[in-house]
Amino acid sequence: MLMRTDPFRELDRLTQQLLGTAARPTAMPLDAFRTGDTFVVELDLPGVEPESIDLDVERNVLTVKAERRPSADENAEVVIAERPTGFFSRQLFLGETLDTERIDASYEAGVLRLRIPVAEQAKPRKIAISGGDSRKQISG
Repeated sequence: MLMRTDPFRELDRLTQQLLGTAARPTAMPLDAFRTGDTFVVELDLPGVEPESIDLDVERNVLTVKAERRPSADENAEVVIAERPTGFFSRQLFLGETLDTERIDASYEAGVLRLRIPVAEQAKPRKIAISGGDSRKQISG
């Protein structure tokens, strides 16, 4: 199970809804869903070079760090700059039922896709029932 606890992000979202303003751009919006025995997490990172993405797992906390550099060179006269640049970070709290040793990551078209399999010990399994001979022997 994937756990999401980021009270500040939720507070920003609620503030934007109540006041009708954009407090700050969301740096790394994500979608998370389960397909069979795999959790899939997709993070939007448009304009980020794959080499600048860093993934780290420590004690079931997955940290994603990335850097978006300005696309205009330093001699350019910037007219509008709405796209955030700099370093971005996002943490996901992974449940004990996920196999953090086998996370697979790919990056295509500005989307970082993580595939996190469910741990073998967390999958449902059949348990064999052993039993003795149900017939009683009568000695005569």
